[in-house]
Amino acid sequence: MKVLLALLPIVLTAFSLPFRAESPRTEVAAPKEYVITQFGAGTDSTQLNTQAIQRTIDKANADGGGTVVIPKGVFLSGALFFKPNTQLRLQQGAKLKGSDRIADYPLGPSRMEGQKLDYYAALVNAYQVNNFRITGPGTIDGNGLRFWKSFWAHRDSMQKLGKSSTNLEVHRPRLLFIWGCNNVAIEKVKLHNAGFWTTHLYQCNNVLIEGCDIRSPFRPVKAPSTDAVDIDVCKKVTIRNCYISVNDDGVVMKGGKGPNAQNLPENGPIEDVLVENCTFGEVHAAMTCGSECINANRITMRNCKVENDRPLLLFKMRPDTYQVYENITIENVTGRCGTIVTLSPWTQFFDMAGSTKKPFGTIRNITISNVKVKCKQFAVLNGNPTDKVDNITFKNVDATAETVAFPNKYPEVKFKDVTLNGTPLKAAKAEGPVVNPLKPD
Repeated sequence: MKVLLALLPIVLTAFSLPFRAESPRTEVAAPKEYVITQFGAGTDSTQLNTQAIQRTIDKANADGGGTVVIPKGVFLSGALFFKPNTQLRLQQGAKLKGSDRIADYPLGPSRMEGQKLDYYAALVNAYQVNNFRITGPGTIDGNGLRFWKSFWAHRDSMQKLGKSSTNLEVHRPRLLFIWGCNNVAIEKVKLHNAGFWTTHLYQCNNVLIEGCDIRSPFRPVKAPSTDAVDIDVCKKVTIRNCYISVNDDGVVMKGGKGPNAQNLPENGPIEDVLVENCTFGEVHAAMTCGSECINANRITMRNCKVENDRPLLLFKMRPDTYQVYENITIENVTGRCGTIVTLSPWTQFFDMAGSTKKPFGTIRNITISNVKVKCKQFAVLNGNPTDKVDNITFKNVDATAETVAFPNKYPEVKFKDVTLNGTPLKAAKAEGPVVNPLKPD
């Protein structure tokens, strides 16, 4: 009896503890897969599969969502439109190949070169498709050769007439156009040979581009205006572990252009962009602010390698647009480039649209640190006369340049532990020719 009385407090305490049931183990089912060959797509690369692939997308959407799968083989297609709860996966050896006929890309409401306008659809389009994903390891190939040849032929004919031409005069499709989507992932896929821009993100938030191979050729035919990634009015974009080599700029900040651009609702800032662990082959610039951008804020490139003779960081300063480029960091970069930074006027397709305003650019809080490169010229810091520059800092930079002198008209530029051709650099005066002038292509 004494033993039972002694145990009673322990028993009562045990029964007073809250009841803890084991929660049932729940696993989220993988999205159902819809293989395009099961919906009529065939591997005859001369026959369009647009309708069959779109039928696959529509079925996945109607069933509540799923992954559209491109199996091994080459599948020719025109514009495809992904819908809510659909994704795209390209298996090993799969190639989604774009038609080289502009008639296979419908004209509709769109966004190009910082303007709201009707334009031709891309090969892959997603509008308001949250959680949209494109995964590899297969290839999306824009098959752009015919478009490139048409572009150069048109430009040559206009030059012979003494006229200029714009990028929009020869109709060309982009490779990817992703508009108004949150939580986007593009992973381990090859994005090749775009007819126009390669990846265009517009009004998107929380985007990851990782492990991708993005390229278009410089030879034997240049692939004009094939920017690798155009970030247009977006927030929180990460580009990681990618190889980029295109016949235009690599990672580009967009957002609007013109003397009234900052007041138009379709325009806006680019904020919180991170580019890391990427290699840039031949490009016009690794990272570019412009030529259609009104505000880029908190932009970082780090742990990257450059293998070209063009700018590492390029500011295209439009005299017809108010621009603010701020809080930009470049760090831990090695390799070979044309300049570490180029800040120059950009007058391609200049248009004041009848305005009497005198827009100007503001560049502030730019830091370039831990950079070791061979270059043609250290920098070109020579914007428009009314541009305002504050706090551009180079620190821990080791550069070997073909030309020691470089243009710099801003006393606000600071140098800390910087060597140029082995000599400490304390300040730079406005002197020296521009070895690699920035010219519109």
